Amino acid sequence: MNLLKTLAAISSMTMLSRVTGLLRESLFARAFGAGAYTDAFIVAFRIPNLLRRLFAEGAFSQAFVPILSEYKNQHGQEASKQLADHVATTLVWATLLVSAIGIVGAPWFVYAIATGLTKDAGAFDAAVWMTRLMFPYITCMSFVALAGGILNTWREFKIPAFTPVLLNLSFIAASLFLAPHLKQPIYAMAIAVFAGGLLQVAIQIPALIKIGMLPRLSFNPAIGLSDGGVRRVLKKMGPAVFAVSAAQISLMINTSIASRLTEGSISWLSYADRLMEFPTAMLGVALGTILLPSLSKANVDGDKTEYSALLDWGLRLTFLLALPAAVGMATLATPLIATLFHYGKFTAESVTMSTQPLVAYSLGLIGIILVKTLAPAFYARQDIRTPVKIAIGVLIATQLMNLLFVPYIAVAGLALSIGLGACLNASFLYWGLRKRGIYQPKPGWAKFFLRLLPALIVMGGVAYAGAMRIDWIAMQAHPLLRAGALALLVSLCGVAYFATLLLVGFRFRDFKRSA
Repeated sequence: MNLLKTLAAISSMTMLSRVTGLLRESLFARAFGAGAYTDAFIVAFRIPNLLRRLFAEGAFSQAFVPILSEYKNQHGQEASKQLADHVATTLVWATLLVSAIGIVGAPWFVYAIATGLTKDAGAFDAAVWMTRLMFPYITCMSFVALAGGILNTWREFKIPAFTPVLLNLSFIAASLFLAPHLKQPIYAMAIAVFAGGLLQVAIQIPALIKIGMLPRLSFNPAIGLSDGGVRRVLKKMGPAVFAVSAAQISLMINTSIASRLTEGSISWLSYADRLMEFPTAMLGVALGTILLPSLSKANVDGDKTEYSALLDWGLRLTFLLALPAAVGMATLATPLIATLFHYGKFTAESVTMSTQPLVAYSLGLIGIILVKTLAPAFYARQDIRTPVKIAIGVLIATQLMNLLFVPYIAVAGLALSIGLGACLNASFLYWGLRKRGIYQPKPGWAKFFLRLLPALIVMGGVAYAGAMRIDWIAMQAHPLLRAGALALLVSLCGVAYFATLLLVGFRFRDFKRSA
């Protein structure tokens, strides 16, 4: 399998997901702006979304994929199918129970996460109603995470990468066609989440049938728990929850802090977060998706050379693509926010306030993406404890940084703390890999960075010059012209960066790799 070609395929699907995601956010900003009720929806969605990331996509995938890969390579299809059946039964029943608890306890959850919403009784009640409607979303996404783990292990990457597009389309349809007909328009977004979850489940089923791995659910949850493989997954998943949740728990704490700042702060942070997730998903998530099954196979085969070489390849690609993304986010923050969101109820003040956390995020973007490249190196070896210890320390450090930054730069301080915390996380992960001899860097890293630096300087200069020459906020009356100007500027930045790379000696063939 050509890893670079596979990465390009996954990234293209992720690009489609992120483009539709940005369209959904643009429509959301235009319809609802940044205020108490948008804050209410973001809080309501964040609670089940956090649990989805903790128990479904993140912790579950990192515990399940290495063990499933082991079953596939050592025990065959039948044993793998039985493991999938039992894991699916356990996972679905557990998330249904969590959903029931969440529906009953929604008022307490909302109060704990965003006490500041109590200043507006209507917004608080709206957040509770939407939380209750959206809690079953975690059951849908747990099944989607299970399906994604199975499909990725069988080297079927396209469906899992495309799946998020369906949620975005659900949001877009709801904002355009449902919201105008509701007494409380923001409720349309919660309905879209529920519908999007069902659509994402539906698209997995044909792909699983095709490879003969559609899980069969049992009405008896004890059957799953009696399986030794399931118990191994759960044992690994417990600490993995802490390993993957540091940034998410920090984000939840940040939400609570933001709810006590100026009204709209939660929304400003959320819009910046959406843009930050664009490069994170296209590179970090895509690389992690490819590396985890490949590293798991190398670990099962006992091939330490291949294991280290895969990591080296992933890290070079990360720096090659993440550093220009960070430079672009910092220099083009205002053009990006204004072009994508400055419509309808999204004011010029919201552009300015959303730009600040986006610039802060850019300072730590390389760390956020590196974590997604380095962490699979531990999970593939079924070592969950090391990332857990690092994650707990980083969580504490992030909140200490909040105490330092927020009093001076408000909502931007929250984003800066997460970014710098991720850099700290990546540094400790890298140090752990080197200390254990798991990763041995190939020669040429110094030369790699020396060649990369001029390309970053040239691209940054082009981006800064273009951003300063245009009044992006004043162009609100000419949205197509503004979008065209941004597209041209981004294209020029890309051409400047890659042309400089070619001039200093980088070649596409240097990054080809098979697994």
